[in-house]
Amino acid sequence: MEWRDLLAFQNRRCFLQHTAGGLGSIALSQLLADTTSAAVASPLAPRPPHFKPRAKNVIFIFMSGAPSQYDLYLPRPEMQRLHRQPVPGSFLLNLNDALIKGSAQVFASPRKFSKHGECGMDFSDYVPHLATCADEFCMVRSLHTDVSNHHPAQLIMNCGVPLFGHPSMGSWVTYGLGSEANDLPGYVVLLSNSGEGVDGGSSLWNNGFLPSEYRGVNFRSKGDPILHLTSPPGTSRRAQRSRLDAIRTLNELRLQDTGNSEIESRIAAYELAYRMQAAAPELVDLSDETRTTRQMYGIDHETTEPFGTNCLLARRMVERGVRFVQLYHSTWDDHSNLNTKLKKNCDMTDQPAAALIKDLKQRGLLDETLVIWGGEFGRTPMNEVRRGNTPGKEGRDHHPFAFTMLLAGGGIKGGQMVGETDELGYHPIKDPIHVHDLQATILHCLGMDHQLLTFRHQGRDFRLTDVGGNVVQKLLV
Repeated sequence: MEWRDLLAFQNRRCFLQHTAGGLGSIALSQLLADTTSAAVASPLAPRPPHFKPRAKNVIFIFMSGAPSQYDLYLPRPEMQRLHRQPVPGSFLLNLNDALIKGSAQVFASPRKFSKHGECGMDFSDYVPHLATCADEFCMVRSLHTDVSNHHPAQLIMNCGVPLFGHPSMGSWVTYGLGSEANDLPGYVVLLSNSGEGVDGGSSLWNNGFLPSEYRGVNFRSKGDPILHLTSPPGTSRRAQRSRLDAIRTLNELRLQDTGNSEIESRIAAYELAYRMQAAAPELVDLSDETRTTRQMYGIDHETTEPFGTNCLLARRMVERGVRFVQLYHSTWDDHSNLNTKLKKNCDMTDQPAAALIKDLKQRGLLDETLVIWGGEFGRTPMNEVRRGNTPGKEGRDHHPFAFTMLLAGGGIKGGQMVGETDELGYHPIKDPIHVHDLQATILHCLGMDHQLLTFRHQGRDFRLTDVGGNVVQKLLV
């Protein structure tokens, strides 16, 4: 560059910096305005479904560790007759079950069952509150899955395959439909563990190969809803906005150079986090809830408070447009001392889960919110051989061949029991429903064809239901 050109450049820069009226600032403001007007569209913006949906939102109450269907929802009179006798030989012939031993004995449930609602649905004395919602539930007794170990079975239920790195159900749903919550994530995860974590951990709410904005976001029910969301002391809202505008401009310039979709995700994450700084604390502030509502969820009682708070937060989230809320409670893995451990978990969760159903209904939200209750598989009809046979201390092993889940709202036909099992509840004998069938039905309720909801990855079109799945029409209104 010649000296004349350099002098002209310096003169122009000084003019922009020092001319009255601040033309330099005006130019910068115009540049920022232009980049804002060409802003990256929010990846979580609502998108149309494939067809008219029956549900808008999902609340999945995932009972990690697998609750015992025999002691909650599945009375089996024949098991009472065979209690403590060897499992009949007809069940052991050609049986591919590594958990069954030759010394296995039938373990009849000591629970008392009764029928509830106009539909006459069976519930045990451990879940009296859920029993009051009988006519809202569709009880599916014939679910089956592919594996009997916790982590891979949890991956199948949540991600469709027993492999790491695949998107979770909530990720697929928000990828397909976006979210109606402008200042909250589209997919939120709430944990209320009774001293133990979830076997599958964050792999169960991971985005996998989908863009990162579809990952489940962990919320806490106390303190800061999300760690590090609050601005540092002394940072004003205006200063935070100015900093984000500058970062956004740099990210958009980088996006133009590289076309990397993860930069779009980063921009969206920064913007959502800024909006959440105001919205999230308001969400978890339950002071505007009535005393009656708080008592209904059991928030004022030590036993039910953790899970009750999460159930109430789930209702507040779907009210604000959050698409998919998943509540995890663990662990129900009762290999021994079943009576005591099962009662402990039921005492913590029964009242809040029933309150959620009733609260959604009285607010007119149940018709558009699909609620699911269940774990990754069920439990065996015999006691856990490896842990001893001391009366009163028995437990049950893992059972993937037939287990029970509850569904309500969001296009599901309530007041019915679907599927039947044999006299020991071991195998389905009518309407067997695979986990992929359940997933296809959930997506159908949301207005999505599970075969069309795909993502191209490593040369293949992947979907939640892998290569299976059929919509179960019996479950639908």
